[in-house]
Amino acid sequence: MEATTMWRRLVLLLSCVMLCIGNCGGPLITRLYFLRGGNRIWFVSWLITGGWPLTFILLAAAYAFRRTTQGPTAKLLFIPPKLIVPAAILGALTGLDDYLYSYGLSKLPVSTSALLIISQLAFAAGFAFLLVKQRFTAYSVNAIVLLTMGAGVLATGANTDRPNGESNREYILGFVLTLLAAFMYGFIMPCIELVYKQAKQAITYTLVLEIQLVMGFFAAAFCLIGMLINKDFQAISREANEFEMGKAKYYVVVIWTSILWQCFYVGAAGVICYGSSLLSAVLSAVLRSVTEVLAVVFYAEKFHSEKGICLALSLWGLTSYFYGDFKKSKTKKTNSQNQIPEAQMAQTQSLPI
Repeated sequence: MEATTMWRRLVLLLSCVMLCIGNCGGPLITRLYFLRGGNRIWFVSWLITGGWPLTFILLAAAYAFRRTTQGPTAKLLFIPPKLIVPAAILGALTGLDDYLYSYGLSKLPVSTSALLIISQLAFAAGFAFLLVKQRFTAYSVNAIVLLTMGAGVLATGANTDRPNGESNREYILGFVLTLLAAFMYGFIMPCIELVYKQAKQAITYTLVLEIQLVMGFFAAAFCLIGMLINKDFQAISREANEFEMGKAKYYVVVIWTSILWQCFYVGAAGVICYGSSLLSAVLSAVLRSVTEVLAVVFYAEKFHSEKGICLALSLWGLTSYFYGDFKKSKTKKTNSQNQIPEAQMAQTQSLPI
């Protein structure tokens, strides 16, 4: 196996691990913030992408590696100037998506929010078809239909797990905004893949991290404006003093919220780079099912029949997608093994006896 192929697979594996950590840990610790007395939605939105400076650590490590192999001529930056504006726009959209998601999670149990976010696979598949010409199979279409049906079934049972003290209006608004967040992120993922293709240069992991850095900066800046308007900075100290778990643990929750969500974004960027936007959406959907179960275990959330049906449909849809992808890969491998390049045949026939 070539070193380049091994490197790509290693980065893809590490990206999947980071996606797992962020996708499961991020929603759980964010909900913990709201359950224990936190209520600053713009602040949480900022935390979701506020860990963007951590990307500098990975970029510094990549540059140090290039210096050891290429010497002083090692390139420092890979992102072309023409991609900065598209990345900045996607960053601002990500900031808006963070707010929609944070508002929904402040009103909904994690298990409900996780099942709704799974619907992003259907949105991502549709936008991937339109923007990056992602090909559909009968299995992927089946998966999309099942996931959409799951979200519909969950909607019929809405309000049965409404947290105590929360109005019916707030719950429904949280439900709708979570679906909008899934829709928006389903649009953003194929757009990121499209930006990669517009680079018109070798898509390296360093380039991916640089694009993610620009997106994270502008997403955090978007949410920072919201914090300033909402006067969140003046309220953080007071909120920390009133936090049920204590002031010290308040800041621990805040810091880990930022770290875990940064793992999610960096992992998703790597999966989109070396896999596809649809693969990232599928993995996220699988992990949100795991998050739902963890929320029921750790937060004792209600698991009514509608959630059970939605989870079953989601797992059925995801199994259908993975089976179709496995079958497609197996067919391509078989065809490639059965075909002998014409040049090779000509070379074989011209060999001396």
